[in-house]
Amino acid sequence: MTLLATVNSDVPFNVAQNVGFGVIAVLMVTGALRVVTTNNVVHAALWLVLVLAGAAAQFILLAAEFVAITQVLVYIGAIVVLFLFGVMLTRAPIRGEAGLTRSNWFGGALVGVLLLGLLSFTLLDTFGGDRLPADTRLTLRPAAVSQAEGTEPTAGSNVGAVSDSIFSRYLIPFEAVSVLLTAALIGAIVLARKE
Repeated sequence: MTLLATVNSDVPFNVAQNVGFGVIAVLMVTGALRVVTTNNVVHAALWLVLVLAGAAAQFILLAAEFVAITQVLVYIGAIVVLFLFGVMLTRAPIRGEAGLTRSNWFGGALVGVLLLGLLSFTLLDTFGGDRLPADTRLTLRPAAVSQAEGTEPTAGSNVGAVSDSIFSRYLIPFEAVSVLLTAALIGAIVLARKE
């Protein structure tokens, strides 16, 4: 029995990859539901780690290893830890109050269903009959980098193309985000240590 079947002659269909996607998606949806339904802030942050790790696993299934590692380092390694430090340093109550989260759940659920319907309609209307190309790997350097260096676009890896984009075309926004995150960390420490 082969794990590779074909839906049509153009697009290969990998059963193991689809099963992995399904398992990871179920874990992510479960974690996302627990993030918004748990009363403990620290537990919500830990469920968020599961959701973000699932997103990194999905990127690995898409053969976007650089984005997956960035997801783990930036979101799990930095943002969630910063969130937990913020909760611990501000001495916020760890357990939530049940009256604040339970009274308007129907309105929130209604807005969530409406947003899901709107996003689904938009995606189906925009990309309904389109198919992804068989090879989705990034094989050319960005045109902006090649023009800046005065060379022709050459074949390269995903990591090389992304790093060339970040450290040439998007260098200023990249540095601005790092300064912003540093300022947020300093602000959280100052607010936590008022005395």
